[in-house]
Amino acid sequence: MTDTEIAARNTPVWDDGSWAGLPRLEDDVTADVCVVGLGGSGLTCMGELRRMGVSVVGVDAGMVAGGAAGRNGGFLLAGAYEFYHDAVAAYGRERALTIYRTTLAEVDRITAETPDAVRRVGSLRIAADDEEVADCRAQLAAMRADGLAVEWYEGAEGTGLLIPSDGAFNPLLRCRTLALRLADAGARLFEHSPATELRAGEVRTPGGRVRCGRVIVAVDGRLEQLVPALAGRVRTARLQMVATAPLPEIRFPRPCYMRWGYEWWQQLPDGRIALGGFRDRGGDPEWTHHAEPGDVVQEMIDHFLRGTLGVDAPITHRWAAPVGYTEDGLPVLDEVEPGVWALGGYSGTGNVIGALCGRAAAQLAVTGASELRPLFVSA
Repeated sequence: MTDTEIAARNTPVWDDGSWAGLPRLEDDVTADVCVVGLGGSGLTCMGELRRMGVSVVGVDAGMVAGGAAGRNGGFLLAGAYEFYHDAVAAYGRERALTIYRTTLAEVDRITAETPDAVRRVGSLRIAADDEEVADCRAQLAAMRADGLAVEWYEGAEGTGLLIPSDGAFNPLLRCRTLALRLADAGARLFEHSPATELRAGEVRTPGGRVRCGRVIVAVDGRLEQLVPALAGRVRTARLQMVATAPLPEIRFPRPCYMRWGYEWWQQLPDGRIALGGFRDRGGDPEWTHHAEPGDVVQEMIDHFLRGTLGVDAPITHRWAAPVGYTEDGLPVLDEVEPGVWALGGYSGTGNVIGALCGRAAAQLAVTGASELRPLFVSA
């Protein structure tokens, strides 16, 4: 099969084809809360709701983790969207440190919850030029000053920082594990059931509707489509990736990100390389709701794979995912109308911060308060 034929499939390397699927919503059902979106944040939200004794129905336009939650690079990184020293400058030292420690604890929780999906091997921030080397040193100093684990790194991948507490994971495996557990615990989940209309007390889909006390919209990419009130605050971009056939040797024992985080890659346990990036160099066409790979960015990724990484293994997968971005890098976690909460716009940090926002949204919807919300939302 040629690269072009595989690209047309737009299948992430994480998908092994084993998912049996969940039913469509084809009737009217009732619940205390309806969660729209069965990605990492939505599933975490549902888990928190079940722990609080709340009945819950979850619906998704596609499959479990069919969006960015199951199509991303598989990084588990502590901290905010900003590098730590930039977060200190933007949010103040106390808030930046609390965010870092809270996200680090969430990485621990994710690891304990789905250990088969996670590898706690650390991560590398690799500098692309002298300017970024200097920025890595500034980050190193700020993290050391606050007692956070970090080491200066010079190795085969390049020069930069080693963050030993970070990790890598299979995002699709984690989400599917959570979905099956929720179903076993009494939550009702429905795939291929897009929300065509939502308001306080009701979510409509083509096949049925959910009558509920509260609605939580847990969607990252395309959030502004589903909740028009967020247009202008959240903007969807396309992130693109490729994966290769397995390499015979381990070249990258830790996930790496480079050039201010615009390129990222990891080597999977079976030897494959999963690589993505170049959203910024793709220009305006990358600000799109379309989740199909595009030739311009795919060619840049290919060149990086062959040239910078020196990997000549055949490319077996090409895919893309819609991801929500905000101007300040802080996520949406708001009651957009009475009884309707929305969360998303994680700016590429949804694996960890999205999970935290999911739990916060459940707490806010049920109790009206969550100590997590002030960490990630502008005052």
